[in-house]
Amino acid sequence: MGFDDELARRVRELLADTPALTEKKMFGGLAFLVDRYMALAISGQGGLMVRVDTDASQELVDTTAARFAEMRGRQMQGWLRLDSEALQTDSELANWVNRGVKFAQALPPKT
Repeated sequence: MGFDDELARRVRELLADTPALTEKKMFGGLAFLVDRYMALAISGQGGLMVRVDTDASQELVDTTAARFAEMRGRQMQGWLRLDSEALQTDSELANWVNRGVKFAQALPPKT
């Protein structure tokens, strides 16, 4: 199964004016990198993975439709997963896309 092309289109629209943005196909999905840091990815299994501050992760899981992302049965610290159903409106998607981009932009420059 490939990634959701419609979700990719919507994310691209939201990120159109984002400086230092690149896309990269990874793990059967499509990753969006800001300043060479992965900010979010459209999963090959469906939905969206978003990079967030690890200190905010539990609260976001408790108060939103997000859950911890898992890879090979282990939780990925600082990554949350949302099903496509939780991203139906543009404002829902924009909230998560902005959260991932802001986190990536706050990281120190890569050398």
